[in-house]
Amino acid sequence: MIFHVTLEQAEDGWVVVECPALPGCVSEGRDEKEALDNIREAITVWLWAEDQKAIDIFTSSHVLKNTTKHEKVNCRGGVTPPLRGLFI
Repeated sequence: MIFHVTLEQAEDGWVVVECPALPGCVSEGRDEKEALDNIREAITVWLWAEDQKAIDIFTSSHVLKNTTKHEKVNCRGGVTPPLRGLFI
């Protein structure tokens, strides 16, 4: 994946780098190379955290687990599609 980032020189001499596509994904470094290395790690962690949020939504107690019959669950947007089987 390719993410665009912005680099800015802070008043204290550090380089601040941000990934505008990922809200709150910001890092810094003593120089441009270190800042870019740090934002790569920050992007990886940001994506992992978002993935964990999605997993938590689908494994929480209000979502069906191990169903074998047709049932409905409230989803975003008020849609209630039928689900069958194990939903992960």
